[in-house]
Amino acid sequence: MNRHNQLLLRFAGVFGVIGAVLGAHMAGAGSYAFRAVHAHILVVGWLSLFAWAVFYKVFQTSQTILTKIHVWSAIIGSVGLTVGMWLYMVKPFNLPEGLTLVIYIGGGVALLVSFVCFFFITMFYKEK
Repeated sequence: MNRHNQLLLRFAGVFGVIGAVLGAHMAGAGSYAFRAVHAHILVVGWLSLFAWAVFYKVFQTSQTILTKIHVWSAIIGSVGLTVGMWLYMVKPFNLPEGLTLVIYIGGGVALLVSFVCFFFITMFYKEK
């Protein structure tokens, strides 16, 4: 297992657990206040990170600066987007809206960078 694969897989597992617990909480509470956060945790956190982990395992890419940027922007973006969304939409700590918006948008931008990096990685991938 290469480093990128392992790191993405572990973070996908963390997001999977958080998403499942959040879904169970919403079902038990009968409240869907977290539905957007729950959906993004599962899609960008669990599904995307897992898919990228599988890609790195199956295709055995070289560890380049582009793959490092991809992996870390994916992790930072997934965390930033979902935490920022939670802080901005649910307002659990009554933080200034400007701060929560910066975290939310910053996470989204980092995640967008990871998708663009992944696009270039797939475009330039060559079989060994």
